[in-house]
Amino acid sequence: MAVSSENPTLELASSPHLRDRDSVPAIMYAVVIALVPAVLASVMFFGLTALLNILVCVATGVATEWVFCRARNRPSGLRDGSTVVTGLLLALVLPPRIPIQILVVGSAVSIALGKMIYGGLGSNIFNPALIGRAFLMACYPVPLTTWTKPTGFPGLAAVTGATPLGMFKFERQLTGIGQLFWGNVGGSLGETSALAILLGAAYLFIRRVISWHIPAVMIGTVAVFTGIMHAANPGAYASVPFHLLSGGLLIGAFFMATDMVTSPTTHKGQMVFGIGAGLIVVLIRLWGGYPEGVMYGILFMNALTPLINRATRPRIYGYKKGGTPS
Repeated sequence: MAVSSENPTLELASSPHLRDRDSVPAIMYAVVIALVPAVLASVMFFGLTALLNILVCVATGVATEWVFCRARNRPSGLRDGSTVVTGLLLALVLPPRIPIQILVVGSAVSIALGKMIYGGLGSNIFNPALIGRAFLMACYPVPLTTWTKPTGFPGLAAVTGATPLGMFKFERQLTGIGQLFWGNVGGSLGETSALAILLGAAYLFIRRVISWHIPAVMIGTVAVFTGIMHAANPGAYASVPFHLLSGGLLIGAFFMATDMVTSPTTHKGQMVFGIGAGLIVVLIRLWGGYPEGVMYGILFMNALTPLINRATRPRIYGYKKGGTPS
């Protein structure tokens, strides 16, 4: 409640009364900017096909949300940038040479089943981009696990090759740490270059879009348990740097697990989320049937987020832990 000196009328407003210049569009487009290094790296390593994949996913997502909003006769939320982020992330976690029609299906499912069916942004339970990838993994397992080696701009023919995690899990072949850091390896568009992901993450931290709790704890959990197993049996288990720089751990930890809608709101809850997601990644990578488990780790913890929020919510001042007055 406040009275303006220029206009003496009484102004009534509900809480919260703290004002901030950040908004949903500002946050979403900050994420888009943070993903620019990964986009550039994908184009550099996989050619203009990478850019086409991104455009298809973003355009399909925008069209899907527009159709849903028209069908419900409600204003479109396309200006907030969340649909662009979803389409961009989906393209970056898919193989480079995936057919266009599969990209269209995945992007439509991401928006329709991952976002709009719950009521739109802020109401979804799971990360929309990962919902789209999980759907494609169930429906098109062969294209989703067909990888190509980097070809670059000259238009060289695409050569099929496994990801570093797949090569180690099934063939016991290790990829050099330098290759993993720079990105000259097979894999999804946005997960090959660890450097590009780290540059984007640094921007998010500088802008204070994300906090350290989920990514640091998730990555730390993977480091601790893979380090223990590597120390116990170096021949059977890869080193910590290999696990941290390969696969989708970095893009998942910094850009997907930190989704404000689908992750816990308290710092304690965020650390629980990070531990759980990291443990699932380790279990699947070391003993599961798939070489990678980041998608499943994040989606599983998304499902537990309401319970985590309830268990870690702060005590109301003047009340005991059980909710009774002190």
